[in-house]
Amino acid sequence: MITYFNHQHALHQGQFEMFRGQLVPAHEVPARADHVLAELQRRQLGEVRHAQPFAAAALESVHSPRYLNFLETAWRQWVALDPANAAHDALPSVWPTRGFRTDIEPTNFAARLGLYSFDAGSPLTSGTWTAARAGADCALSAAQHVLDGARAAFALSRPPGHHAGADFFGGYCFLNNAALAAQHLRNSGLERVAILDVDYHHGNGTQAIFYDRPDVFFASLHGDPRTEYPFFLGHSDETGHGAGEGANLNLPMPRGTAYPEWSDALEVALAAIARFGPQALVVSLGVDTYVGDPISGFALQTDDYLRMGERLGAVGLPTVLVFEGGYAVDAVGVNAVNVLDGFMQSTR
Repeated sequence: MITYFNHQHALHQGQFEMFRGQLVPAHEVPARADHVLAELQRRQLGEVRHAQPFAAAALESVHSPRYLNFLETAWRQWVALDPANAAHDALPSVWPTRGFRTDIEPTNFAARLGLYSFDAGSPLTSGTWTAARAGADCALSAAQHVLDGARAAFALSRPPGHHAGADFFGGYCFLNNAALAAQHLRNSGLERVAILDVDYHHGNGTQAIFYDRPDVFFASLHGDPRTEYPFFLGHSDETGHGAGEGANLNLPMPRGTAYPEWSDALEVALAAIARFGPQALVVSLGVDTYVGDPISGFALQTDDYLRMGERLGAVGLPTVLVFEGGYAVDAVGVNAVNVLDGFMQSTR
């Protein structure tokens, strides 16, 4: 399996995030992707490539131009306020809630930062745009590789993407790599694409992007949003809207869920995907379902990821796998590569 690695990912390295009411060292760190890369190379599971550059139009097929312009210029705006800001990440502190207007972009930077975000846990740094933009190219390159005839490809990048919406960031995510891959598959002629999100946290951004569309099916296995981040989406009664009714499937599960119960939910998701009849599959591959993850609550073991990969491979669809969460840093490499290893074993 070819891996497209974001060689610029470490340019995004947040110092602190707001977590449980206090500033703590960022959980989303460069070592996450580096451990996955090292494990891939140790097992020699395929060639690692640089991504090809894609035009801005590829991003605009998912994200609003206004939002993209903000992300690209935000760090310069932050430092222009005060040169001392160069030593500090930018974190939002005010948001437009129910009844507030979002159609007019404020001139105040703090207000703009809040307009385009939904939490205070995603530090914007000097290298955020460059890293996120290069990560999008990885996802798009992986999708193109599958379009060119490959059975599967892996986009190994950070920051992750599935919490980012068309015009907002949060949950450590700035550009929605899985959505970009799915849309590229659609733009290139595939009529129906499915996205399967196996991250512990619901892919709220991906759901929001495709919620009213019948051509992209979204299925997510995740922690119960009544108790788990991102809290405000991911309930089982969210099935799509308008033309997209029936093209959204949420399978929330309680803390402590282990692989037997988790895999039952996976079977429900895969059956629904089969009924939808997609021509390709995009997997938001988060491994924060691991029992040792510090900010999650499932109980999957390292060997379970091999079985997960085998099951995903057995689906038989051209597949783009996109790296998402996983914050037990020492285990993230083995767990993520186990999925890829299992996938490859099932397709030999």
